[in-house]
Amino acid sequence: MLDLKVLTQAVGDLEEDDVMELLNDFVAENPSEAEAQEAVAACQGGMAIVGDLFEKGEYFVGDLIFAGELLTEAINLLKPVLGSENTAVTGKIVIGTVHGDLHDIGKNIFKSMSEAAGFEVIDLGIDVAPEIFVEKAKECQPTIIGLSGVLTLAIDSMKETVDALKAAGVDAKVIIGGNPVTKESCAYVGADEFTTNAAEGVKICQGWA
Repeated sequence: MLDLKVLTQAVGDLEEDDVMELLNDFVAENPSEAEAQEAVAACQGGMAIVGDLFEKGEYFVGDLIFAGELLTEAINLLKPVLGSENTAVTGKIVIGTVHGDLHDIGKNIFKSMSEAAGFEVIDLGIDVAPEIFVEKAKECQPTIIGLSGVLTLAIDSMKETVDALKAAGVDAKVIIGGNPVTKESCAYVGADEFTTNAAEGVKICQGWA
């Protein structure tokens, strides 16, 4: 029987071998979908630990990247048990790094954590022009659109994108994320929320779902 607390701590400690051993043993027991959902939640709890330690300066960007990869690996292992049609899809998020910015570390971590939380995530990649966001939003009808950026210039690109989405009549919540975003820049951009922490961003999205 899987000890969920041990799994959470193993993810939080970034102990990849332990996490995979626990999950492989768990999957071998033919768990129910509900039990698999509990395992996903335990992994999410571990990611919250990672986020807290990063904020305290005990973990670094490399640790966050590794944690995101570890989470993706864990979810992929659990996917067969979760069923091909995971009915617990929380909502749909379109994300991308805005035009002029090529950074994707934060975006990728947010994507992994959002998928672990039950969201369907459509990732447009980096250097995404406003019209691409509009086109994909019309096609996919997402609940939420996430704009990521690390450079200061990304703020203006975010504003251009939000303006384009509003002009096109896209009805979705917009969250912006990255180093340069603040309460003031969020108001300037016209977004609904902002975050500099992937775990916090997922919580905001869960509040909207």
